[in-house]
Amino acid sequence: MAPLTIRPGVEIPEAELRWRFSRSSGPGGQGVNTTDSRVELSWDLDATTAIGPTLKERARERLASRLVDGVVTVVASEHRAQLRNREAALARLADLVARAIEPPPPPRRATRPSRGAKERRIAAKKRRGEIKRLRRPDDGG
Repeated sequence: MAPLTIRPGVEIPEAELRWRFSRSSGPGGQGVNTTDSRVELSWDLDATTAIGPTLKERARERLASRLVDGVVTVVASEHRAQLRNREAALARLADLVARAIEPPPPPRRATRPSRGAKERRIAAKKRRGEIKRLRRPDDGG
């Protein structure tokens, strides 16, 4: 098998991936009780050589809730065939790690509303108030 490509230049070697198989719940016909189609794919983030220390720290922060002793695990059991569940688990892990190591968004630059935007906002509020005022019954009797 080839290494798992996260993004160009970042690949997880196959030797760092740990697979576990078990029986899946759900449909499966006669083979449901004998086929280990559920897939667990684990990757040790702390021990990996696939990413550098900066990306590793970023991933550790963003995946903190999913890590158990520095290992991230994804599960796939939606397909009846083990091979399709393996492909789904690989795709899920690649997506998870790619989102965890992407650079943070640029900081927001504070801006002020333009004069036109302020005027439109006030005009809309005045229109709304006028509509509500017209709904009120006349108290002039």
